[in-house]
Amino acid sequence: MISAPLLRRCCCLLSRRAGANRAAWTRRTVFLRGGPAMATGGKSSRSSIHRYTNRLINEKSPYLLQHAHNPVDWYPWGQEAFDKAKKENKLIFLSVGYSTCHWCHVMEQESFKNKEIGKILNDNFVCIKVDREERPDVDKVYMTFVQATSSGGGWPMSVWLTPDLKPFIGGTYFPPEDGIYQVGFRTVLLRIADQWKRNKNALVENSERIMSALLARAEISIKGEDSPPPFPEVMARCFQQLSESYDEEYGGFSEFPKFPTPVNLNFLFTYWALHRASPDGARALQMALHTLKMMAYGGIHDHIAQGFHRYSTDQRWHVPHFEKMLYDQGQLAVAYARAFQISGDEFFADVAADVLLYVSRDLSDRAGGFYSAEDADSYPTAKSKEKREGAFCVWTAEEIRRLLPEPVEGASERKTLADVFMHHYGVKEGGNVSPAKDPHKELRGQNVLIVQYSLELTAARFGLGLEQLKTMLAKSRERLCKARGHRPRPHLDTKMLASWNGLMISGFAQSGAILGKEEYISRAGRAADFLRSHLFDASSGRLLRSCYRGKGSSVEQSAVPIQGFLEDYVFVIQALFDLYEASLNQSWLEWALQLQRKQDELFWDSKGFAYFSSEAGDSSLLLRLKDDQDGVEPSTNSVAVANLLRAACYSGNMEWVKKAGQILAAFSERLLKIPVALPEMARATVAFHRTLKQVVICGAPEGEDTKDLLRCVHSVFAPNKVLMLADGDSTGFLYHHLPFLSSLERKDGKATAYLCENFACSLPVTSSQELRRLLLL
Repeated sequence: MISAPLLRRCCCLLSRRAGANRAAWTRRTVFLRGGPAMATGGKSSRSSIHRYTNRLINEKSPYLLQHAHNPVDWYPWGQEAFDKAKKENKLIFLSVGYSTCHWCHVMEQESFKNKEIGKILNDNFVCIKVDREERPDVDKVYMTFVQATSSGGGWPMSVWLTPDLKPFIGGTYFPPEDGIYQVGFRTVLLRIADQWKRNKNALVENSERIMSALLARAEISIKGEDSPPPFPEVMARCFQQLSESYDEEYGGFSEFPKFPTPVNLNFLFTYWALHRASPDGARALQMALHTLKMMAYGGIHDHIAQGFHRYSTDQRWHVPHFEKMLYDQGQLAVAYARAFQISGDEFFADVAADVLLYVSRDLSDRAGGFYSAEDADSYPTAKSKEKREGAFCVWTAEEIRRLLPEPVEGASERKTLADVFMHHYGVKEGGNVSPAKDPHKELRGQNVLIVQYSLELTAARFGLGLEQLKTMLAKSRERLCKARGHRPRPHLDTKMLASWNGLMISGFAQSGAILGKEEYISRAGRAADFLRSHLFDASSGRLLRSCYRGKGSSVEQSAVPIQGFLEDYVFVIQALFDLYEASLNQSWLEWALQLQRKQDELFWDSKGFAYFSSEAGDSSLLLRLKDDQDGVEPSTNSVAVANLLRAACYSGNMEWVKKAGQILAAFSERLLKIPVALPEMARATVAFHRTLKQVVICGAPEGEDTKDLLRCVHSVFAPNKVLMLADGDSTGFLYHHLPFLSSLERKDGKATAYLCENFACSLPVTSSQELRRLLLL
């Protein structure tokens, strides 16, 4: 942790904040007073007339628009705000969040809608509001500061900056007024304003020292003779560290809160594939499959309207924070599809289909893109004046009894559908949410559905046949879903991000290939077309970060479009590779390689190696960072290693293999000491050292023999492979880049598979059984 002794009087404002840890785990007109304006959203107000309107009214971000009618004189991140701070010699108050963040709503309701607090902010600070999903570069710079100088981080993030944008104090959620254990936001504001008047020079000097320390701390580069670390050591240590934190009873890798962590599950699948016959391999698979099952049974999974909530507040995956994020759906669809691919258990295939149904229905734009998220908070009824977290998703026992009154035929006792449903899903008359997990008492008397018993146990309890029970539960869920459809829906963040759309395209493409669902592959292709039409500038070859649902069926852009960041490139490139392997449409491959070259041009660190998260040239960014941790999303450099190795296999460009090795070398120390921080990159060390298998199918795309071999490839979990189709068209893209393909022929006129490494191929195989055996070696 970075210390700044002179700031201790200021920093003590944050040290007693018991709520900080809780929040850490949860996110250009003139300013008018008295002018009416139309509502654009917010936590609780239903009024269509607003007393205040600030500059955020001209933004496209749903999060910024939620704050457009606060009494705070908000500015968007930009030169106008920076110039004002310098001209008036004022501190900057930077507030960062996102539109579906529960604690962001709480802080807005308590503080940013408070006229007195708004006046303190306006009189003493230049106030800037940032959507972290639009500007991950800004978010990462200041989150690095908050995490380095406090006990954690999270959203809403609250940071105070000098007029030259250097931070000197920061935190997350603040209550409005002082409490027993917390200093209130009002007090913090007044004390910081007083410190600026009394100790301005000292604060500036200490902000300089803090920034120097952050620069040194953030540097990631190859040191001396660093080389890519050996994969057996990295993989073994990562497995050991995951195993030590594994929850044997409920799955997952902490007590609580519990986040879905697909990067951990993907690592365990890969570790199993390398150690299939060993006890450690069996344990790795058990850890992954058990975690996925417990998540699917838990309240984090929406049993009525599908999809997964953001995280669980308890150890059992029971009571979630109810927002649903696109990036979770994309990654979890892949994880469940892979679990089916490995285990053959249809349960996992059903959950993957469940996730994709939710996204297709509720997060899909007519033009083909995917929306970012659904909110946690909504109005309990159409007449309610205040939103509550989870209101759209929870149930009272009385509601369920009213909706499911029919007697159950053939049951061993006189029971209704409601009795069976409530038993299976853990519904209690007084509600099933612990008060400890409901600090605002929003869920009192409510039930979060959780599968309490297996189908077999519930069937035995009521004397029912298994298929009869499945039909009853499906009928009951359908009825509850219809009833829920009459409730006010949560806010929908209709911002569309290139990076998260990339993750969702991978979800549809990989699930479609594994489950044999052409409709999923087609949906992935439609989303990729959307990216090319709305989030790609063909003249410059650059991706754009975001676009927005407009009126009707239109798609809108900001007045000044935000350029894509590294995460946009790596997730879109990964998606295009996945989509090529699912569809075998070479145009996706061509675009992926084009974007990889542009990524190298914009983000590669030619001195220290690896990729920066943002491109050079933005003077408002104090740090150019490199992601060094896989979290709810894999880190950009982790994904970049795998992308580079795949790109080399498809293009023959071995410079990309060299770059992959340089990234691994730059992160070598971290991979050897704490690989659990980078499980996705740990997986990539295997692909680098063992080289990817190029699985080449020679055959006519529409031939049944070709399709049979392709189905075989997609049915096997072989993590270090790439798939390509050699269709005999010597003028095609792949033949142009990979001359060795011209030497491969069909055997006896049949579709034929070759397993190649470094462009040297094995003997031809025409049997899917033999191909499967070779893929499992």
